Amino acid sequence: MRERKIPKPGESGKVRSLGIPTVADRVVQAALELVLEPIFEADFVPVSYGFRPQRRAQDANAEIHHYGSHGYRWVLDADIEACFDSISHSGLMDRVRLRVKDKRVLALVKAFLKAGILTEFGEIKGTHTGTPQGGTLSPLLANIALSVLDEHLMGPWKPGGTMSTESRRAGRRAKGLPTWRLIRYCDDFVVLVNGNQTDTEALREDVAHVLEPMGLRLSPAKTQVASLGDGFEFLGFHIQWRRKRGTDKWYVYTFIADRPSSGTGQSEPPDRMWARGAFALLRCTIPLMWVIESSAVR
Repeated sequence: MRERKIPKPGESGKVRSLGIPTVADRVVQAALELVLEPIFEADFVPVSYGFRPQRRAQDANAEIHHYGSHGYRWVLDADIEACFDSISHSGLMDRVRLRVKDKRVLALVKAFLKAGILTEFGEIKGTHTGTPQGGTLSPLLANIALSVLDEHLMGPWKPGGTMSTESRRAGRRAKGLPTWRLIRYCDDFVVLVNGNQTDTEALREDVAHVLEPMGLRLSPAKTQVASLGDGFEFLGFHIQWRRKRGTDKWYVYTFIADRPSSGTGQSEPPDRMWARGAFALLRCTIPLMWVIESSAVR
């Protein structure tokens, strides 16, 4: 996998490292994604919106509007530091093994994680953690790793849980206990809290503890606790609870942020769409397991 470094938008001097796979590897990764995605989509909690079928950034913002308009006025605006570069291989593979038992598929996933990087200086560098940005399979693997956060925070919303119904959530609030809702777009996420600042700070510590076994940690510079009244930025938008001009009514408003994120309105990056199209042509004539097995041998 060849390394390419590109400047981070809005962050002077900082660069993002991309891992660019060969054409053959892109096709095999796309084939593997078509096998794995339906398996994990059946388990994914419906609070994550990044790199998933029929989901986009606007859907995440609509969710924030809904809960922000119903009392969730404190926000844990979180960012995972170097998420794609830091994911623990052992932690990720443990998550994959929970749903996939075929040793050939598991070996192929591990081979991609351990493939190594050919740097811009022509040196070969081992990959002991992370899944390279730029790989067709990387967004799915990141979502699998981060599903541990989805399941932890949204566990109380499952049937029978302490937040499973509106009456149970109201009961918690009557006792002075908070309720919360996670909205995640890949490694960027917010937790909306119907409570106070102290409750939100406590959730921040809880989230950091949950992410630790996956080799991930929150970015101190980009993670903050904010009031919805002060507003926060998410996926290239500035979201704020404010009074409508000329009235006494308050609403959640969305504005274009000063530094929009690239591609937030796009549900799938061009590289991923190309790989899907290429494999769609190949699978008409080449059996799927032949593609996977031949790659494993190579």
